[in-house]
Amino acid sequence: MARRQQLKTSQRWVIKIGSALLTRDGAGLNRDGLDDWVAQMTALVEQGVEIVLVSSGAVAEGMSRLGWKQRPSALHHLQAAAAVGQMGLIQAYESRFARDNLHTAQVLLTHDDLTSRKRYLNARSAVRSLLQLGVIPVINENDTVVTDEIRFGDNDTLAALVANLVEADTLIILTDQQGLYDRDPRQHSDATLIEEAPAHDESLDAMASDGAGVLGRGGMKTKLRAARLAARSGTSSVIASGHEDQVLTRLRAGEALGSLLYAEQAPLAARKQWLAGHLQMRGRLELDAGAVKVLQQSGRSLLAVGVRGVSGDFVRGEMVACVSPEGREVARGLVNYNADEVRRIMGQPSEAIESILGYVDEPELIHRDNMVLV
Repeated sequence: MARRQQLKTSQRWVIKIGSALLTRDGAGLNRDGLDDWVAQMTALVEQGVEIVLVSSGAVAEGMSRLGWKQRPSALHHLQAAAAVGQMGLIQAYESRFARDNLHTAQVLLTHDDLTSRKRYLNARSAVRSLLQLGVIPVINENDTVVTDEIRFGDNDTLAALVANLVEADTLIILTDQQGLYDRDPRQHSDATLIEEAPAHDESLDAMASDGAGVLGRGGMKTKLRAARLAARSGTSSVIASGHEDQVLTRLRAGEALGSLLYAEQAPLAARKQWLAGHLQMRGRLELDAGAVKVLQQSGRSLLAVGVRGVSGDFVRGEMVACVSPEGREVARGLVNYNADEVRRIMGQPSEAIESILGYVDEPELIHRDNMVLV
């Protein structure tokens, strides 16, 4: 139960609401449910929680508006349904949050935006800026232009990638099931709810079924996979029923609802391990002795003033090595500027970046949260 109590203090939540919940299994937007979830999210905001909302339902709402009873097989029809449904979905969120004096922002992403080194930092900066402004980002997959087959339920994975992106403390996946069971509860009346387990517990694989409803294609298997993706940056996940009364506020209070699949590493340590092991090196920054000392002894961000040389042809968001004057690698991280820009601003103080480049993305060359010492 101690891990449940951590929900009382976690400050950044990614909340994913599934299609079946939002559209009453395809019968149109569940406005009563949406009102209730927004009211709960508003209560969380008042408690100091930053909320990122990943919302399914655009294609399902589009199908309802167009009068389609069956999921079309043609990709262009699915894209059209997404475009129509996204209008209703965002209108509903915007009007409901506005009643509580909260602003929302629509953010359409594809998985490539969160796995591409070129776009990762741009998406991260945009969403984090919205959070700093007190805005609720409402994120959905950009189904209208995606070229892969559109799969309902894939927003589980998107939500996990967003949790990685914003370094969330907690991922909440609201579904029409109570959580993860040891057996399929639709076939076994004696199935037992898994209340708490490590996200990477291999025994969970046999418990997660592929089955799902008409609107949700992923089933528990994609939710388990999402929990494991989230755990790689230290985010713990809760799979719970959106039908449960006051589910979000009760989870915040530490109540044992749904299935808690927890990360076994602290967020920052897990994130840095992921950075160190999952991205290829694209270039090198040669540091002066002072910069090396600051990184190793003070754990601070790398500033342009401490860089003396650049090699490689990298772009913003790619992984670069930081080397000492003797050529020894001391750190690696995601760089905020491309190679040509770094060559122009190296050796210069942060306040000079805008005058040199004509703009400033970040005052740091590599933020300490995006860096790991080696």
